Amino acid sequence: MTCERKIGPYDCCSVVEGDCLELMKALPDGCVDAVITSPPYNMRTRIRNGKYVEREIAQHFSRKYEHFADALSPEEYYRFHGAVLREYIRIASIAVVNIQVVTGSKASWFRLIGDFREFLKDVAVWDKGEGQPAMHAAIMNRGYELVLLFDSSGTAGREFKKCHFARGEMPDIWRFGRGGNGSIEGHAAPFPIELPTFAAKGWTDDADTILDPFCGSGTTLVASKKLGRHFLGFEISPEYCAIARRRLAEIDAQPSLFAPKPEQLTL
Repeated sequence: MTCERKIGPYDCCSVVEGDCLELMKALPDGCVDAVITSPPYNMRTRIRNGKYVEREIAQHFSRKYEHFADALSPEEYYRFHGAVLREYIRIASIAVVNIQVVTGSKASWFRLIGDFREFLKDVAVWDKGEGQPAMHAAIMNRGYELVLLFDSSGTAGREFKKCHFARGEMPDIWRFGRGGNGSIEGHAAPFPIELPTFAAKGWTDDADTILDPFCGSGTTLVASKKLGRHFLGFEISPEYCAIARRRLAEIDAQPSLFAPKPEQLTL
């Protein structure tokens, strides 16, 4: 897909390096059709002697990002993602947000769910089949993640203002393997491309615009491009920006390998 139009000050169908909160503030109201994203989980915040601290072991498997600590205090995480959610609601009709309930995010996300309850239309469960073993003893393994679905209309009930599925077509359990076919060299925590693809089919139309403000290695952008959607990605890491741009360029180089698939909703 080639695109010469703008989304606010940014080129459409591009990856923009920078802090997503500051970048979103430059976007006009209602300028994108959907946000589909998976923000960092705050994996490296742990409890020690009753206090939240950053995990000391640098090479622990919880370290997913090279240039981002992923270790905010619960209050910092709450304030940041509260501001981010307000931007989603301002700029998009629908926001599909994949989260994980871990020690560093649990209290924050439960507060945010309460704060944004008027906009939270529903919650889906991403069933990964199995998860990594828990961090240590006395903690349950996690074989699922949550997908929070926010509708900017703020109307009561569970009916979405805009969607593309009929009665009985959209399940609330999405069964995609943990890695799917989304394992990307240079990024330790990509989500499977099936997840943003399924979300895009359910809540966006051909030529709609999808924003991923935490685009990482670009999986949401790749799914959007393969489906014929416009897209925009924000990413704070220059290395991840380069990976995302490379993956998008590969689609341009071999378009026949990435022809859009039929729009049916299938898991």
